[in-house]
Amino acid sequence: MKAEQNELITRVGPGTDCGRLLRQYWQPVAVLDEFDPRFDAAMAHRPLKAVRALGQDFILFRDEKGAWGLIDRDCPHRGVDLAFGRYEGDGVRCPFHGWKFAADGTCLETPGEPAGSTLCQRVRQRSYPITVRAGILWAWLGAQDQEPPAFPAYDCFLAPDSHSFAFKGLWHGNWLQCTEVGIDPVHASFLHRFFGDETLDAAYGRQFRGASAGDVEGERWPMTKVLRECYSPEIRIEAKPWGQQLTTLRVINDKYTHVRVTQNIFPQTFLIPLSETITITQWHLPVDDQRTYWFSVFTSFDQPLDKETMRNQRLQGNPAPDYAPVKNAGNRWGYNPEEQRRSTYLGMGESDINVHDQWAVESMGTIQDRTREHLGTTDKAIIANRMRLLEAIATVKAGGRPPACFSPEQAASIVGPDTVDGVAPAQGWEKFWTDTARAKRAKAAWLRKSVAPV
Repeated sequence: MKAEQNELITRVGPGTDCGRLLRQYWQPVAVLDEFDPRFDAAMAHRPLKAVRALGQDFILFRDEKGAWGLIDRDCPHRGVDLAFGRYEGDGVRCPFHGWKFAADGTCLETPGEPAGSTLCQRVRQRSYPITVRAGILWAWLGAQDQEPPAFPAYDCFLAPDSHSFAFKGLWHGNWLQCTEVGIDPVHASFLHRFFGDETLDAAYGRQFRGASAGDVEGERWPMTKVLRECYSPEIRIEAKPWGQQLTTLRVINDKYTHVRVTQNIFPQTFLIPLSETITITQWHLPVDDQRTYWFSVFTSFDQPLDKETMRNQRLQGNPAPDYAPVKNAGNRWGYNPEEQRRSTYLGMGESDINVHDQWAVESMGTIQDRTREHLGTTDKAIIANRMRLLEAIATVKAGGRPPACFSPEQAASIVGPDTVDGVAPAQGWEKFWTDTARAKRAKAAWLRKSVAPV
């Protein structure tokens, strides 16, 4: 890739071409847990925090009536930092001169001005639409004269709170390399390779530790065994309205093939199976050009989720309130050469494979130099995504509408999309995966109206 192309697809600040593209989509800016006093005691009396997204600074708060506000962080009077503002229930007051702003950006008071002054009526802080979906606060950061796209009816947005869990974490790397690690089907056989397998009842909530759907000669195979023994897969790509569907086939023997179907939701999201009945939908929010928050939604198609267990598992590695990782470049991501020799391919722990992906993202440098890479045939999903990204940037620059930026009518027609992780007959794996996906959906009471979108 040429250096100028790499700049084009990685820079996201105001006025950049890629930044203009990403501002066409709703962006995740916080999880609801961040405003829960159990995880941040300050939120009991001051539900306000600073947020940085796409290279811009904001404050996010909830007023006494429950309305959410996302407004620019610099006071429109003299530019001081409203993250230190006085929270007063009905709005936020700047400590510099007492100007006060509501959640919608309305200027409520300019107390230092003379009696009868109309200045307050002529000042407004830029505010941004906020909505809550799947335990995440979503912001529309596009131009004021544009309408935000509709939310598609993806499964993760339809599931009730009991069957949905959201979490986040911070990586020190550009948004695109975070996304590209996630949509790479081959890396799991190496980066996430374990030399031994757990008992399946100990695998709850942990990716690649459970069993795939189906079995081999009556034996249930943990996904770790599949990845370890079948490390050279065939990858198939199919264009979809939301992006691309990736089918990864790992031949086990003459009778059986492991099939893993995942989704790449344009421009910064992937959808993968965690287990036979739980999926992960993960977005990558560019904080700026060099840092990214990943936001994951876990969706259950069967029983309610044990959210406390899942949360506690993840808080150990990404503690609230900032969700910055405990393991990082400063402590070599917990690298242990003895572990690498005896139990894992990478040597960075078995309990949280997010650390593996974090290392892959961060060790590339904060912005990967793609002029130095040498892509292979197994990188076809990466190549296809980059081509679509370049085309979408050009489309927006020309005044057009980019892919997966849905109208209400389009959004209403999008269901699923589906995933699977299973051992299938070598002849007939296509039917196996669609039948398995439909069976999974049939278990979900909250999806009874839409069982078979495959």
